[in-house]
Amino acid sequence: MSSPLRKLAEAQTRLRSVPVVAPDQIVSQPTVIATVLALDAAALIGAGLVAFRAAPVEAFAEPPHLALVLCAVALLAILILRQRWGYTIPALSRPLRQVVNCAFALFLALAALLVGCVIADTPITPVRDFAGHWWLFGWLGCAALRIGAGLVLSAWRKAGRLARRTVIVGGGDAAEELIARLDRSAGDTIQILGLFDDRDKERSPERIGAYVKLGRFDDLVSFCREQRVDLLIIALPLTAETRILQLLKMLWVLPVDVRISALSSKLKLRGRAYNYIGDVPFLPLFDKPMSDVAVAMKVIEDRVISGLALVVLSPLLALIALAVKLDSRGPVFFRQVRYGFNNERIDVYKFRSMYVDMADAAGIKQATRDDPRVTRVGRFLRRSSLDELPQLFNVLLGDLSLVGPRPHALQAQAEGQIYDQVVEGYFARHKVKPGITGWAQISGWRGETDTVEKIEQRVAHDLFYIENWSLMFDLRILLQTPLSLITTKNAY
Repeated sequence: MSSPLRKLAEAQTRLRSVPVVAPDQIVSQPTVIATVLALDAAALIGAGLVAFRAAPVEAFAEPPHLALVLCAVALLAILILRQRWGYTIPALSRPLRQVVNCAFALFLALAALLVGCVIADTPITPVRDFAGHWWLFGWLGCAALRIGAGLVLSAWRKAGRLARRTVIVGGGDAAEELIARLDRSAGDTIQILGLFDDRDKERSPERIGAYVKLGRFDDLVSFCREQRVDLLIIALPLTAETRILQLLKMLWVLPVDVRISALSSKLKLRGRAYNYIGDVPFLPLFDKPMSDVAVAMKVIEDRVISGLALVVLSPLLALIALAVKLDSRGPVFFRQVRYGFNNERIDVYKFRSMYVDMADAAGIKQATRDDPRVTRVGRFLRRSSLDELPQLFNVLLGDLSLVGPRPHALQAQAEGQIYDQVVEGYFARHKVKPGITGWAQISGWRGETDTVEKIEQRVAHDLFYIENWSLMFDLRILLQTPLSLITTKNAY
């Protein structure tokens, strides 16, 4: 166990009154939101089907028409709820307010349906009856879901499973005042793990209240990755510009929110310039690249599309598996360890495209043109990227996303140097889940990365994707991927 982790364990052994929930016990807030989103969609579509049974509308009698209406109204209601901040943990923790929001959102969505029917010159009376039944059944379903979610979240909050795992950077009087205020006003929204500081004991004591100094600034990145830290608070005066800039250069590769305490600052800004935890003001420096609701939407996108793709492509997958087996001896699938989200190591699956005794599991040597290690079937699979199709199972398991920075092998090199030694801030591309395809791949940077320019361009495109993510951006990349497979010339 590394020094910061050992200090954390020792501190918790001595201070039983301040329990720290283990990282694997923390509930993923995006997963909670994704679950509620999916259940909302199911409840609204199901309520629409029940309403159609109760008050059938001749204009929607054809299954495609009915399916279109059900999906459109459910989607519009969900978008309205999202605009009203209905898909956040604080909102879901207040179920009574959300019950009212659900009624309002569904009313607006069904009003839009009625307006559309008037414009289309559809008889309005049966549609109005259908909409009335739908509003009642849909509201009851969403209300029950919100009340149930509120009860579950309340239990998790009391158990500390929803707290944001937090570390304080800095010590001394500034950190002491900050911690006292957070302990008094933040409640169970954050869980302070400890402090990090480079200064000696006289300027920064080893303990402030119940919290111990866990290590130095150089220990921060590895500790945040291992302990899945959500929030990093800098308790240094704004006058310490050089030290803060050094910290930011180090921390920007992490998928965490970084805030600087404004308690001791003499510079007073307008209230909306600050973020608040309890009654403590903070200046936002870095945010996670995607909000919880954005991550939730991406999770749903990944699961739905990958599941459908596996069903549709199952005959093709079977044919490729047979071809690989007949072409050369060995297993059908090849498994390689690669970097995933937050630098965690994941097993990525592909159809085997090399001879078994020549396979390079570490990825040290990339495939090149006419590579003797590649089989006849493998050459076609790699050129067409069909060898990547088993990664749809990785998407279903949650290790990969459909769209994101491509996961690289641990020892992948460009001009004899490992990637993170070539590109400064390389690991910033791991702030989101890696993907089967990505912005770099459809922009012509797919395939072999044997030069520094190629890996620099790939990382630059990956970072652009992370900073500009949207659902429409993902769909654009997915639609353009087949074309890029035809036009890219450096994939072997």
